[in-house]
Amino acid sequence: MNSSEKRPVKVAILDLYEGVANQGMRCIRDILKQYGEANFLDVMRDEFEVRQKQEVPGTGYDIYIATGGPGSPLDSRGSSWEKAFFRWLSEIEAWNNDAGHVHKKYVFFICHSFQLVCRHYRLAEVSKRKSTAFGVFPVHMLPGGREDVVFEGLNDPFYAVDSRDYQVTQPNYKRLEAMRSSLLCIEKERPHVALERAIMGIRFNEFMIGTQFHPEADAIGMSMYFQQEDKKNSVIAAHGEAKWTSMIEQLNDPDKILWTYSHVLPNFLNQAVEHLQTAEV
Repeated sequence: MNSSEKRPVKVAILDLYEGVANQGMRCIRDILKQYGEANFLDVMRDEFEVRQKQEVPGTGYDIYIATGGPGSPLDSRGSSWEKAFFRWLSEIEAWNNDAGHVHKKYVFFICHSFQLVCRHYRLAEVSKRKSTAFGVFPVHMLPGGREDVVFEGLNDPFYAVDSRDYQVTQPNYKRLEAMRSSLLCIEKERPHVALERAIMGIRFNEFMIGTQFHPEADAIGMSMYFQQEDKKNSVIAAHGEAKWTSMIEQLNDPDKILWTYSHVLPNFLNQAVEHLQTAEV
């Protein structure tokens, strides 16, 4: 079947980068383009600048991807843009909870937006880290992750790009159970460090999932980006040369970031598109 015989897939990207230069938007655009080409689908993409312009999409899309972004996921409480963001989330929840709507809306939250949603639902504690997490790190599966279709094909542990000053810890198990949410994975276990491991992924409900790491990170593109002289010097100044060297080596390892990139978001898109096609029949 070619693309002209399939219903177009409409994707909304909720851009939380607040105008700050980033690699995340490029990576998400590339994944959607590659996915459409590989599956002979017409993937239509619109982008919404949430924080600067308070733009949010309506319910006319099939798939939503909310990005990471700079700054604190705590200090935005009560802001106009956050209110707009959560109004949008409530509209998507209401749509999915309406039995009359056959086509459900699938949502993926990345890093900053993931932290916001965890705080909004009171599923865990969101707090500032003692130090910035930056680099490529192993992520350990929990039983929920091993059973989740979005994590299908990943190793345990798998590797992910992490870049954050905040964290999600101390899960509220009563809230998780009430929402029928499940923990998917945690950051690297370090028994010698007396700090609780951060939650790195949650299945919020049947149609919504999020990760604290960056599944959109493109190993090749990011490797080239961080080898630019100004970017290299910036990373070394902030984190040291050993961190920069380690990151470049791991970005270029095909079993690490490239593997995560080729599985997590593509699996999510597969799940959403399969639902759309099934609902059409």
